[in-house]
Amino acid sequence: MHPELSPLGRTSAYVEQYDPSLLFPIPRQAKRDEIGVPSTLPFFGSDFWNAYELSWLNPRGKPQVALASFMVPADTPNIIESKSFKLYLNSYNQTRLDGVDALRTRLQADLSQAAGGNVNVRIVLPEAFGRERMAELDGYCIDNLDIEVDHYTPQPGLLRTMETGEGIVEETLVSNLLKSNCLVTGQPDWASVQIRYRGMAIERGSLLQYLISFRQHNEFHEQCVERIFMDISRECRPEALSVYARYTRRGGLDINPFRTSYTQAAPANLRTARQ
Repeated sequence: MHPELSPLGRTSAYVEQYDPSLLFPIPRQAKRDEIGVPSTLPFFGSDFWNAYELSWLNPRGKPQVALASFMVPADTPNIIESKSFKLYLNSYNQTRLDGVDALRTRLQADLSQAAGGNVNVRIVLPEAFGRERMAELDGYCIDNLDIEVDHYTPQPGLLRTMETGEGIVEETLVSNLLKSNCLVTGQPDWASVQIRYRGMAIERGSLLQYLISFRQHNEFHEQCVERIFMDISRECRPEALSVYARYTRRGGLDINPFRTSYTQAAPANLRTARQ
């Protein structure tokens, strides 16, 4: 269950008959220990996955296609390695199923077992494709700030608050400049990120410098978001904090981790233009 033993970076045969053993779970705890996430989680949330390459056969052998979204709770013990997820979904390509309910039941059972907790599955059939929406992350975009950047690995010490005379503030800030790299292969991962907080005002230039500092950092999406959450929590001490990143897709999958200490509903799982 170590990332180095996953299918990442390896030549993989594409199996086209249903095979749940292709899923490769990776425990969250080792990275959480490294990041400094306490055993009592300081956040809740989910990892939102969207699959754009899902197909199977009906009982008469005719191909069917759909979109699917998966909500994996942040308190499940495992993440699912993304290439193994892709290989698993492709194992349905030549698999005959009685209908979409049979597909959903298999997906939910297999993914819940791999994650170690209940995974919610939503299937969108072609007749509903036209109702799918796109939207950019809400908030003030800080990307036009004129800053100097010379750090490209995470530097939490860059973060700082400032005295505004207004006391506690609440705001939502957005950047499209988050980039990190795959933990195993080093392939680039691109994302937009939304930071919502209540507390002393965070100096926006320092936040942008900090987010850009992930540019040469190797870590999975879920781990990057938890690192951002913990670094802002330690350095800026907000009363409440949310971090939501929407990563561009690879292999027909995108991953969008959300972590929050607010009491709030999960955000709408709407893809951005880059996704």
